Amino acid sequence: MRMIFVGPPGAGKGTQAARLVEHFAIPHISSGDMLRAAVKEGTALGVEADGYMKRGDLVPDAVVIGMIVERIGKADAATGFMLDGFPRTRPQAEALDVALTAAGVKLDAVVLLEVPDSLIVERIVWRRTDPDTGTIYHLKFSPPESDEIAARLQQRKDDTEEACINRLSKYHGETAPIVPFYEAQGILRRVDGVGAPDEITARLLTSLQH
Repeated sequence: MRMIFVGPPGAGKGTQAARLVEHFAIPHISSGDMLRAAVKEGTALGVEADGYMKRGDLVPDAVVIGMIVERIGKADAATGFMLDGFPRTRPQAEALDVALTAAGVKLDAVVLLEVPDSLIVERIVWRRTDPDTGTIYHLKFSPPESDEIAARLQQRKDDTEEACINRLSKYHGETAPIVPFYEAQGILRRVDGVGAPDEITARLLTSLQH
């Protein structure tokens, strides 16, 4: 299964991605993790990317795409992979398509996890973290067990309503345009991301069987 996993911030992609890669026994290739690994390994592309990052510049798409092609050429990706965090824009999707075609790699599916903005805001704004244990709570859906825990919970700076709306706005402006690109290729799978995690996993697996 060669797939790209897409969805708005706060849609629950992290939980579902972990389940899907385990189910299909494929590597989860996050663009951020891949960049850090290439820099650490000192590959030619890693060294090039490191130069950009040290100057505070964005790593060019061509370098990231080169790394992706390099990464999916490794033995553990022979039976498939999940690409997460890239492409984020329509031009990136088009450039990646060209590179994968040149490498002889055909995507099986692009999965879009859909959750309404209003629900995402509710999920994120009420989210709190216990600094002592790292446990994540939701004041509405899974509140802390005691007042003692509740008193020390913290909200991440980017979990405010304003920050959440900004992130969603960026997603709709930049990432959503990749959807029609993959839809036109007939490989887009739209999956409802609302409900219990097990229900969503079942929907995802069903969508990937077609």
